[in-house]
Amino acid sequence: MKVKKPENYTNIDSGLTDEQVQEKVTQGLTNVQIKKLSRSIPQILADNIFTLFNLLNLVIALLIGWTGSYRNLFFLGPVLANIIIGSFQQIRAKLTVDKINLVNEQEFVVVRNGQEQEVPIDELVQDDIVLLKRGNTIPADGIIVSENGLQTNESSITGESDTIEKNVGDSVFSGSFAVAGLAKIQLTQVGMNSFVSKLSNAVSQEKGSESILMKIINNIIKILTYTIVPIGLILFFRSYSQNGNVATSILGTSASVIGMIPEGLVLLTAVALATGAYNLSKRKILVRSLNAIETLARVNTLCLDKTGTITTGKLTVKKVIPQNNVSESFVKEVAATIVKVTQETNATAQAIMKLKSQTFDDKVKEIIPFSSETKYSGYIGASGTKYTMGAPEFIIDDPTEETNTAVKKAAEKGFRVIAVLQTKDNQQQLLGLIFISDEVRKQAKSTFSYLKNQGIDLKIISGDNPVTVSNVATQAGIDKSDSYIDMSTVPEDADYRELVDKYRVFGRVRPKEKSDLIKAMQDNGLTVGMTGDGVNDVLAMRQSDCSIAVAGESDAAEASADFVLLNRNFDSMIFMLNEGRRVINNVERVASLYLIKTIYSVVLSIVFIFLGTGYPFQPSQLTPVNALTVGIPTFILALEPNYRPPAGRFMRNVMEIALPAAICNITLLLIINGIGGWANLSYKSRSTMSVFAIGIIGYCALVSISNPLIIRKKIMIGVSMLLFVIAFTYSDKLFGLQSIFDLRFTFIYVSIVLVAWPLFMFMREVLGRRVFSKINWK
Repeated sequence: MKVKKPENYTNIDSGLTDEQVQEKVTQGLTNVQIKKLSRSIPQILADNIFTLFNLLNLVIALLIGWTGSYRNLFFLGPVLANIIIGSFQQIRAKLTVDKINLVNEQEFVVVRNGQEQEVPIDELVQDDIVLLKRGNTIPADGIIVSENGLQTNESSITGESDTIEKNVGDSVFSGSFAVAGLAKIQLTQVGMNSFVSKLSNAVSQEKGSESILMKIINNIIKILTYTIVPIGLILFFRSYSQNGNVATSILGTSASVIGMIPEGLVLLTAVALATGAYNLSKRKILVRSLNAIETLARVNTLCLDKTGTITTGKLTVKKVIPQNNVSESFVKEVAATIVKVTQETNATAQAIMKLKSQTFDDKVKEIIPFSSETKYSGYIGASGTKYTMGAPEFIIDDPTEETNTAVKKAAEKGFRVIAVLQTKDNQQQLLGLIFISDEVRKQAKSTFSYLKNQGIDLKIISGDNPVTVSNVATQAGIDKSDSYIDMSTVPEDADYRELVDKYRVFGRVRPKEKSDLIKAMQDNGLTVGMTGDGVNDVLAMRQSDCSIAVAGESDAAEASADFVLLNRNFDSMIFMLNEGRRVINNVERVASLYLIKTIYSVVLSIVFIFLGTGYPFQPSQLTPVNALTVGIPTFILALEPNYRPPAGRFMRNVMEIALPAAICNITLLLIINGIGGWANLSYKSRSTMSVFAIGIIGYCALVSISNPLIIRKKIMIGVSMLLFVIAFTYSDKLFGLQSIFDLRFTFIYVSIVLVAWPLFMFMREVLGRRVFSKINWK
């Protein structure tokens, strides 16, 4: 093993003492990570309190308070409730996710006080000696002081996926990961001083893109931002020029502006995603990105690595077949020695070591670490003899027909085949073949059957022999698994987009090829998820739209994933998929209720600007309607089970309810205020009728989005309607609403109830056939 002792550090073998570690901690030279997996509690509170719409609400509240009409401040009730509920749900999710992440916190082996010990990543200090092995992420910047065939991947830093061979004295950087070999590194820059931390601060950019749902909602908010203030100001001055009363103009304008703000929609989406993360964490699924919950729900193609996903990863050596008059014990000895000197700990290495075979005492001249690119490992002894072990197709130069037949038959039975070779004086000799079996997960068939029925196409991308992978896939119940290809036979200039269309199973795939295959699927318009557990899956996981790691095999894979299955149970995919779909489908379903008032408020404001009359109602009068037809029902409906595949047409789904309802409201309010003005009805009578009409149309929309109307939904709507009637009977002083049981106006209220549903359904039919069907909503 090559070793270098830097000038500033001489205790490579003994490492730091406890006193030296404490001194580093006192100096602040610790590897405290500046980027947490979840926002802090102050950040959550700030994100819920300090929003543009809350600022508008505050300004409106101050203006209303100036008028002395304090009952019109009731609109702050739902605003405060939104802040409290949203903060509570998100903080609860944060605490749960942080707790489960603490259990899964990365630990690294360091040398301290002359002994090896495991230390959490945040407790590493500058000058610590850290032991790295294949699959480890590099926790901080450092210099290599000893190495054993170390190779790293720095794609997260450079963007290049090439494997880099490292020698003693070379630098390594946090954010990269080891793909082969072993090493000891001395940490030189830790925590906020590391290269990746500085780079993150410079660009201030988090991994991952904005979710489709949040992008649409934020676009709606952006449009409203440029709309609300100018319309509100014009309406105020227009109203004031007609009535000369500042207080009346403020109250009318406030009702208009409050109606335009869909403050609950943003909150509901954030709460739904946070609740999804909380529910997943209870199943021992670590969520690293809330947006990934939505992306997972939209995945239509799921790529699987064989080991650890389709199979349990518990490998067993079933047979050792010696070749060329070599004894079985000698084959075992060579294989065990290779595992010992390379210090591999993967599933294959563990299976070989379970043979409890003796190892050679021959001194090692050079170690050949395992790499997913080369598919083999080995060493060169002091005598010059080279011993290698790996995939037969990659390491046997000139296989005999007998060897090819044996490998093919074993692969057809689902065995992983390992060839053990000896090369002396440039003469290669096959010592033997090792057949290793892996058990298919018990619930694999039901899991994959469910995913297929949910419209998800399954692809298997593995480094193993494609025949072996195909056989295992067949055992797991994956259809068309006989459609496979050996990627080692594919030319570099092949069209991968055609390959991913044609084949189901891809074998002998190198890490970069995994990434290229997923890129090809994305180029074909697919939303791709990738599952894996090893360092060879990292590039593909980063390329995918949504990545799921099975915990326990590779730190790098876990660090790259959007989800980590801490219980190593791939069957959790069903719950993950359903949870994501529940969140997205329910938000899409209830969003229309929030946008109804936004649409009619904007249109009515413009109409009344031209008419020159005041806005038809005040903020306090709309409070019970907003709470009973929108606020409370949407939070209940957002928790409903809804596992159908997302339709991918958010705006159409929303507008099919919101636009007809808004047009109905606009029509009824113009009729009510036109007839009310002609009949010389009081403002209070006209405003009560207007708000009553808005409430009835709101129930039409609520009933429509609540289908199918199961018992608990009927109870919810029934209780809400009862409270609605009470509010319009006994809330004169509280909300400023006239009793609907005033006999002078009974005919009008009954007419509104009778005409609302037919009018709403008529508008849905007209808009559905004449407008929505002709619009490209993409």
